[in-house]
Amino acid sequence: MAGWFRRLLHKPKPSSAESSLDAGRSASSSPSSSSSSAKSSGSSPGTSLARSVCPAPVLASDINASGSARWAKSYDVCICHSDVDLELVEELVSYLEGQPESFRCFLQLRDAAAGSAVVTELCDAVQNSHCWVMLITPGFLRDPWCKYQMHQALAEAPMANGRTIPVLKDVDRKDYPKELRNLYYIYMALKEKSFRQIRDTIMRYLQELCRSSASSTE
Repeated sequence: MAGWFRRLLHKPKPSSAESSLDAGRSASSSPSSSSSSAKSSGSSPGTSLARSVCPAPVLASDINASGSARWAKSYDVCICHSDVDLELVEELVSYLEGQPESFRCFLQLRDAAAGSAVVTELCDAVQNSHCWVMLITPGFLRDPWCKYQMHQALAEAPMANGRTIPVLKDVDRKDYPKELRNLYYIYMALKEKSFRQIRDTIMRYLQELCRSSASSTE
């Protein structure tokens, strides 16, 4: 009996590694333990995943990113206008290019290549621009080249999508080109307000373009 009692007193204690293993087993087998652990972390794995794939809103600065779909074309906007409206158009171009986004505008008399064919330049301007502003004035309605460029723009994007931006000035609604009747237009009464509306319309299109492009590549 005395020998058995001495052996009991000298029985080795479990190692620290074994103690840790046992503690881990008991913790993992306890539902309440894992539940409180998830609560203390602030969210479950499922919640974290949902948060990480949630698309962030597109900011104005995103259209200037180096990989932005904006840079796929040479110009953000092509201004289609009559020669008699050149002074007003130059003001509009100066306004757009002076914005923080530095919109790239195609102005025929400034940007067309010397010696090139008018038809070629008009078609290239339409194809290489994201948006087209149609400044519809009495001069526009009399100019066959303006109508030609308008038809090219409509052929490029038949469903418009906000790319074709008609701007009416000094023209009655009854004279609004029938080809554009399915599009809302900006009526230019106050120049500053109209310029702002044109800028906002171009911005909305570019933002949507960048958002769609980013979504398709994910």
